[in-house]
Amino acid sequence: MLLSVIIVNHNVKLYLEQCLYSVLRAGSSIDMEIIVVDNHSSDGSRHYLEPAFPQVQFIWNTENLGFAKACNIGWQRAAGRHILFLNPDTIVGEECFEYCLRFQQEAAHCGALGVRMINERGLFLKESKRGFPSPLVSFFRLTGLSALFPKSALFAQYYLGHLPELETHEIDVVAGAFMMLKKEVLDEVGGFDESFFMYGEDIDLSYRIQKQGYRNYYYPEVTILHFKGRSTPHKNLQYLKTFYGAMKIFIDKHYGKSEKKFLSFLLQAGIRLKIIAARISLVLSGLLRRETKKSDTLTQKILIVGMEEREAGYLKQLIAPRYGLAQKSLVFLPVDKNMKINTSPAGAVLKNDKASKIILCEGNLTFRELIALREALSWCRAITGFHARGSRGIPGEV
Repeated sequence: MLLSVIIVNHNVKLYLEQCLYSVLRAGSSIDMEIIVVDNHSSDGSRHYLEPAFPQVQFIWNTENLGFAKACNIGWQRAAGRHILFLNPDTIVGEECFEYCLRFQQEAAHCGALGVRMINERGLFLKESKRGFPSPLVSFFRLTGLSALFPKSALFAQYYLGHLPELETHEIDVVAGAFMMLKKEVLDEVGGFDESFFMYGEDIDLSYRIQKQGYRNYYYPEVTILHFKGRSTPHKNLQYLKTFYGAMKIFIDKHYGKSEKKFLSFLLQAGIRLKIIAARISLVLSGLLRRETKKSDTLTQKILIVGMEEREAGYLKQLIAPRYGLAQKSLVFLPVDKNMKINTSPAGAVLKNDKASKIILCEGNLTFRELIALREALSWCRAITGFHARGSRGIPGEV
């Protein structure tokens, strides 16, 4: 078998449903298996997903074992010569696997391979390419120097800001959201360190891959969409504690005594600053939600892109329970293959209605085209959802 795709799920069944459809399209001509390791979801994932995807191997853990251990369970079951660890809150294009496999087979001493990622608003995710969090790199990030000089080879090493986004590069850290390796490399370095429950395990594995003499690559010829943070509890106090705890494990494991002391100081300072910022953010977001609710009007629109209205009966049934359709209007915006939405009536609707929400539908447009379309509309702040042909849900804050 050529490729094993391993996905860890925890309470994100609607995102995983769309992800699986995109993975199946991308692997339609590849000798591939899909392994989903569920970390004891409580959202009905098993009842919802297992009957719908008989071609997928599901492993149902009886407790939440953490991301690293769940990935290793999938890897030990895998039969592919190449292993892809993929987050459940991602959408991949139809050519994604073919391009990545070809690159990995041809690149010299390739260890882990990562791709270009954008979020649901079409914006580039800087963690697509990262450096290791050395003491100096951590200091520059914590003090804000990396943000002040985002393209500096000295100050912006954490996100490798000096490396052009649209060029292939050798990098230090490949993000765990999309990490492709040859199975022989994974067997040699020993998989993920299970002392990391969540976060940091991709940094640690990338580090050990490099220590073994392999090269990690950033490959922007492929762009995927990542609903960042949907598969993990992001932007809350528990997230901060978990993240910085993972960083401490990495520091203790890979750095010397003097470096540990300095980095531990930075971590403690970072935790305090981030907790203060998180509390302020929670207050502000609460105020924003209340203002948004007050300003909700009868003219707000839900924009359906890529699906004809005559085909949308089931989609309307999905939306109706969430919104009173008497108070909302569905606007269907078919897009041609050139995706000329900016100068079309659709573009005018998006520009003039700041409260609009978008549902991007696979069917008339491919997943690759939908990803490209969302990036082309990165100027538009409308909330985005996705709906694959045949799916029963719409993930995203729509």
